[in-house]
Amino acid sequence: MSTRNQLAAHLRRETFRRSRRTPSRLMSTLPRPYTFHIGASWAGKTEEQTKVKKIPFPADGLVGTWRDHTLSRHKMVKSDDAGEDFFYVQEMRNKSGVSFGVADGVGGWVDSGVDPSLFSQALMYHAHRYSRNAWAGEPEIDPTLDYEEREQIEGWEMTPYECLDLAYGGVLREKFVQAGSSTACLVTMNASSGVLRSANLGDSGFMIIRSSSILHRQRAQTHFFNCPKQLTKLPVNSSRKFSRACVDSPSEAETFRLKLRDGDIVVAYTDGLSDNVFSSEIVTICSLVARHGGSEDGQVQAIADRLVEYSRQCMKSKARVSPFEREAARQGMFFRGGKPDDVTVIVGLVRETL
Repeated sequence: MSTRNQLAAHLRRETFRRSRRTPSRLMSTLPRPYTFHIGASWAGKTEEQTKVKKIPFPADGLVGTWRDHTLSRHKMVKSDDAGEDFFYVQEMRNKSGVSFGVADGVGGWVDSGVDPSLFSQALMYHAHRYSRNAWAGEPEIDPTLDYEEREQIEGWEMTPYECLDLAYGGVLREKFVQAGSSTACLVTMNASSGVLRSANLGDSGFMIIRSSSILHRQRAQTHFFNCPKQLTKLPVNSSRKFSRACVDSPSEAETFRLKLRDGDIVVAYTDGLSDNVFSSEIVTICSLVARHGGSEDGQVQAIADRLVEYSRQCMKSKARVSPFEREAARQGMFFRGGKPDDVTVIVGLVRETL
């Protein structure tokens, strides 16, 4: 049995167990040593930059309803939608932690009449769906309970890699998504242990900032310059013209694990940020916003908004050297200034409460 089928079978078993009503007194009430404040901001390309014919999920369907709810989050950046990007932020079971992720629909399908946003939206929808029923770590069981009561504890532990694999399977089953591909970066943060875990495929990514220094930055995964690794769904009875499409597996995702500390800032992003804004500038923006004070929720939202706005400014400049321009030069190619793209940013601030 494949890994995906094993995970799906496990989820079905757990879903059946959850269908039996479990007394609330059996659920852990242990205090959480860590809390996480999350902000999200995004901006799609302008109409002049977009050449894609939009074929959105129906607004009354499961994915469409969730998409509209997700886009209703408060932010200061004015934009109609997230373009070909999408994201999710989901509290995990019994407040055991938080899961979030970003995805960037690959635009190479445009000439085939495929809307790249459908794949990224469906991928994030299924990642959210699996995350909300899972624990960020091992299910917390009161040691004073007897064996039968322990057996009734709901839920199961899920890593970002497992979530990515299950979410990809969900996209493959989505009839509305006929074809497409996307990068993905998924992160979970455990409220009991403070452990961050991640799974990343492609050139979306995240960084961890500690004491105004970059503690970790996820490296991009590419086949060659400007061609990221990507999860792909090929059309049924696909012809030869798709024979050169990149078809990567969730098993190729790079995973990471780290114990977080009070004050750490986690920034997840699509390449609309990393292609236009240098890492040092991201750190500077985080530090400047933090100096203004205010509530933690206000700070993380302000950081996310500032990063998106600054990225959009950099995209429009041909006089300013961008990270994308520098990387192109390393590959012997010429590109000047910023790279117009969709941009999505999620910012998390860690606080130790005990």
